[in-house]
Amino acid sequence: MSDPSTMTGAPVQGSDGEKLGKVDAIYFDDTTDAPEWAAVKSGLFGSHVTLVPLAQASWKGGTLSVPFDKAALKAAPHHDPDAAISAEDEDELYRHYGTTAGRSAARVDASDERRDLTGKSGVQGRDTSGPTTDSAMTRSEEQLRVGTETREAGRARLRKHVVTEHQQVTVPVSHEEVTLEREPITDANRGDAYDGPAISEEEHEVTLHAQRPVVGTEAVAVERVKLGTETVTEQETVGGQVRKEQIEFDDTENRTNRS
Repeated sequence: MSDPSTMTGAPVQGSDGEKLGKVDAIYFDDTTDAPEWAAVKSGLFGSHVTLVPLAQASWKGGTLSVPFDKAALKAAPHHDPDAAISAEDEDELYRHYGTTAGRSAARVDASDERRDLTGKSGVQGRDTSGPTTDSAMTRSEEQLRVGTETREAGRARLRKHVVTEHQQVTVPVSHEEVTLEREPITDANRGDAYDGPAISEEEHEVTLHAQRPVVGTEAVAVERVKLGTETVTEQETVGGQVRKEQIEFDDTENRTNRS
């Protein structure tokens, strides 16, 4: 609608068709100048004022319809009707109604309607779509707002299990072998040589020793392994549809008059 402030005083209907109250004022967005909130008076003598988002409302036949019931309006966060809506107020209200947050809005009621400046000094022409507010037309356009969010992308785990493998190691081993040593009779050993019978049978033995490999195992700590994370930044292209206003110059009537 060309002048949303004319909704002031209109009845408000809830999702169940029940009358919730009347529009007390309209709040406009400070940045886009679009109608953002409606203040609804309800209760005995209109003592209770509740803000409802216009993004989910519809206007038909002089009645404002909202997808909420009386309980939702009654439980909505309270706001001072004589003060502007802060960003914190909007966030709290949007959370209550389960909608997407917007920008801060300024209060505009019946006394704040746009004044028609047609014919005023310095104002060229007039607006054909509503009251003339100044001598220029504002062109607006949508811009993409891109951000990032962190969410869980997967999980990694460390597990260890036992495997058996065969290893071979070469180990040096030694053993004793018998050697036959002969020595002549000398004065040094002559006594040992003649000790005993002259002729007899006799045995002498030597114990031989040998080494053999012995295999065993021992658990030895060799390293520590743990999980870590690192942040890798890459470029990803995103896109979306945006709208923008275009202003055209129409001089058809003037050209016709000149011809």
